[in-house]
Amino acid sequence: MSLKWTDVIDIAIELTEARPDVDPRTVNFVDLRDWVLALDEFDDDPAHCGEKILEAIQMAWIEELD
Repeated sequence: MSLKWTDVIDIAIELTEARPDVDPRTVNFVDLRDWVLALDEFDDDPAHCGEKILEAIQMAWIEELD
């Protein structure tokens, strides 16, 4: 399975597993973008990422932990 920017919930799940010690409420968008790009399953154009997508990923990650 390859992840795209639109796979917000799946990306959040992967980030929860990859970075268990991170509080997503404290993550800046630069780090978040880098971490998404570093996921093994991620395969999308880095240029297709915007602030709204990163915000959606961050919110899904927070919900995943709650």
